[in-house]
Formats: sequence, C-alpha cells, structure tokens
Amino acid sequence: MTRKQKRFAGIGIIGAVICLALLLVSIALRDEIVFFYDPTEVVSGNKVAPGQNFRIGGLVQDGSVEKNDTKINFIVTDGESEVPVSFDGILPDLFREGQGVIAEGAMDTEGRFIAQNILAKHDENYIPKELEGVLKDKEVWKGANDEGNS
Repeated sequence: MTRKQKRFAGIGIIGAVICLALLLVSIALRDEIVFFYDPTEVVSGNKVAPGQNFRIGGLVQDGSVEKNDTKINFIVTDGESEVPVSFDGILPDLFREGQGVIAEGAMDTEGRFIAQNILAKHDENYIPKELEGVLKDKEVWKGANDEGNS
C-alpha cells in the first residue's frame, strides 16, 4: 500500500467510526424525544398514537378543573379543540384555569391524555415559545407586548 492509500484507509476508518457513533447515539435518544402538539393536532388523530409520549400545550379551560386528593382532571384547549387531561400528582403552584399549561404524557385508548408531568408558566408575562405561537395563531392568547396592538 502506498502512503496515499494508507491515508485514505485511515480517513475511511475514522469516518466509519464517527458514523457508527452517530447511529448509536440516535438509537439511544430515539425513545427520549418528546414532540409538542396542540389540542387541534391531537384531536385530528393522525399525528399521535395511543401510548406515544408527547407534550400537549394550551390553556386550562375555565370551569374544567376537578380535584380529588392528588387526582386532577381538566381540559386543555387552544380555542378550537379540547383534550381532557388526567394527572395524578402535585400540581405546580401557578397552575390555574385560564392559564397556559404544557402536559407531558400519552393518550389512552379512550381519548384522554394521561399526564406524567405538568408545566405551568412562571409569571404573567411568560408562556413557552412553542405554545405562544400556537395560541397567537388561533387568536386565543395575547402576551403583555400584544395588548396594545389589538
């Protein structure tokens, strides 16, 4: 083998090792990826399969919160569609009706979202970027900077 062939073989081996490492990392992270959907996308039924982990975001519908010890049922809406949510655990202190919320979990076979984690906004001017865009597009939520523009 000439020097040039040895160099190309070395580069090829390094390239193969890097590709293998990327493949292994992507396989390991495949189950950790959690997608975000709004209630309209969830209700349409073609994006989410029962049992698939994802995040749903929207506003907690007024009058929909039902508490029974640590079991909480409520409805998340984006102004167009509604998804019932069940959560068994302690809610964030700022969780309340009419406020933005993101829930992480999976749909059951009856169309109810079973949340494993609830995230609520931390002050009156903050809402997660992914949720803000969805709600603004549907004219359901206006941020502190948008109130003078209506």
